[in-house]
Amino acid sequence: MTALVECVPNFSEGRDKAKVEAVVAAAKSVPGVTILDVETDADHNRCVLSFVAPPQAAAEACFAVARKSCDLIDLNVHKGEHPRMGAVDVIPFIPVRGVSVEDCVKLAEALARRIGEELRIPAYLYDLAARVPERKDLASVRKGQFEGLRDLIGKDPSRAPDFGPNRIHPTAGAVAVGARRQIVNFNLNLDTADMAAGKDIAKRLRASGGGLPCVRAKEILLEKRGQVQISTVLTDYKTTSMRRVLAEAMMLSGGHGAKIVTTEIVGLLPREALLDFAVETLTLENFNPAVQILENRLEALGIGAQGGSENGSRPEWLRASETLSQALASTAPVPGGGSAAAAAGAMGCALGMMAMGISLKSKKLDPAKRPLLERGLEGMGMARDELQALTGEDAESFAGFGSAMALTKDDPSRAARIQEALAAAAEVPLRTAAAAQRAHAAAKALAPAVSSAVASDLNCALHLLKAAVLCAAENVRINISGLNDRDKAAALEARLNDVLQAI
Repeated sequence: MTALVECVPNFSEGRDKAKVEAVVAAAKSVPGVTILDVETDADHNRCVLSFVAPPQAAAEACFAVARKSCDLIDLNVHKGEHPRMGAVDVIPFIPVRGVSVEDCVKLAEALARRIGEELRIPAYLYDLAARVPERKDLASVRKGQFEGLRDLIGKDPSRAPDFGPNRIHPTAGAVAVGARRQIVNFNLNLDTADMAAGKDIAKRLRASGGGLPCVRAKEILLEKRGQVQISTVLTDYKTTSMRRVLAEAMMLSGGHGAKIVTTEIVGLLPREALLDFAVETLTLENFNPAVQILENRLEALGIGAQGGSENGSRPEWLRASETLSQALASTAPVPGGGSAAAAAGAMGCALGMMAMGISLKSKKLDPAKRPLLERGLEGMGMARDELQALTGEDAESFAGFGSAMALTKDDPSRAARIQEALAAAAEVPLRTAAAAQRAHAAAKALAPAVSSAVASDLNCALHLLKAAVLCAAENVRINISGLNDRDKAAALEARLNDVLQAI
C-alpha cells in the first residue's frame, strides 16, 4: 500500500482567481499528487490548499507551490485579515498512511533547506519539526508578520531562520515549514462588528491567554459582512473538542451581548472530530462508533459503499478489484473510460514491479543487472503512483464538465466554461496516455533483465500499459471533438499522435 503524506500549504492569495489556480496547478503538476481541497477567503486574502501524495512527491509539490507563490505574490501590496509573513506562509506535513511523524519532520527539514537555498527565502522549522522550543508555536514564529520580521531579521539573533538567508525576501517574505498531527480549523462568526469584544473573547479562549488547552484563537473583522470572526485552531481536538470550543465561545460572547450566528470549518478535518462533536452534543451513552456507525461497520467487514456480502475474510486486493469493477459497471458517469485507462496503467506498472522485485530476489541474478532492475523498480513505482492519481483526476475533470453543462443556458459564462472543461477533460487522459507510454518503454527495455520465471508477468504488464494508452486516446479524441478552438484541438491531437507513434 502506497505511503501517503497530507500537505496543507497556506499561501497569501484569496482574491485573484488566476493566481490561486496557478499555484494549485503547480502542485497538481507533480505526479502522484491528489488535490483534496482548495479553500479561499477574500477577507483573509488567503488560500488553504490540501493534497495527499507519496512522501517525495509531496515534498516536490510543496516546493512547486513555494516557487510559484514567490513568482506571483508580493507581500508589499498584500492586505488581508489573516496574519502572514510569507507568500507561501506555512507548509505542514501530516502523516496519513505508512508514514511516521519522524518521517514528516525529515521532509520538513529537507524542504526548508531547499526553499532557503534555491529560492533564497528564509525558512523556519515549526511545531514538531522545531529545533528550538520557542518555534513550536506557529504564532511565535510569525509574530510581527512580514513587516515586523522585515525589520528584525538580521538584527535580532532570535529571529534568524533555520535555513536560507538571514534577511527577508523582498516580495515573498519568509516561510514556516513543519510537521504536525491532524488539526481542526474552526471559525465562529458573531453578530457584532465590535472588535474590542472579539479581542477579549479570542484572548480568553486561547491557551496562551489562560483559556482552553491546545487552542489558538484570533479575532478577525469580516468587513464585507460586518462581523467579527473568532478564528480558532484546535491543535489537539481530542484534548479540546469543537463542542467545548463552541460552548466556551458562546458563553464569552454572551458576556458582551453577542451571539454566534454561524461557524465554519476551513479545509479538511478527521471524521473522528465531527463524530466527537455529535456524541458530546447528543450526550450519548454506551455508544460504540466501530459497531454502530454503518459505514465503519461496512469498512471493517470489507464491504464497499455499493454493498456486497463479503465476510471480511477475503483478501483486500480481491475486494478492491470487485469494488472497482462494480463502480465501472454502474450507470453513473464516473468512473468511466479515462479512469479505467489510468487504472489499467497502474496495474501494468504494479505487475512490472512484481516481475522486477522477484528477479532481484533470484539467486541466479547476474550482479551486473541488479542496478538496472533497482532503478527500474523505483521508476515503475513512481509511474504507478502517477497513474493511480490520474484515475481520480479523470473523474474530477468530468465532474468539472458536468458542472459547466449544469449552468443555465442564459448564463453568459456557460459556453466558455464548457470549452475550458472540455480542454481539461482532454488533457487528463492525454497525460494518462503519455505516462503509460513512458512506463511501457521502460518495462520493455528491462525485459532482458527479468527472470524467465516472470517473463509472462512482464508481458502482461506491457499489454496492460498498451491498453491504457489506447483507451486513454479514445477519451482524448471524444473531448477534442467538442472544442471550438481548432488550434488547441490540433495541438492536443498532435501530442496524442506522438504518444501513439511511440507505443
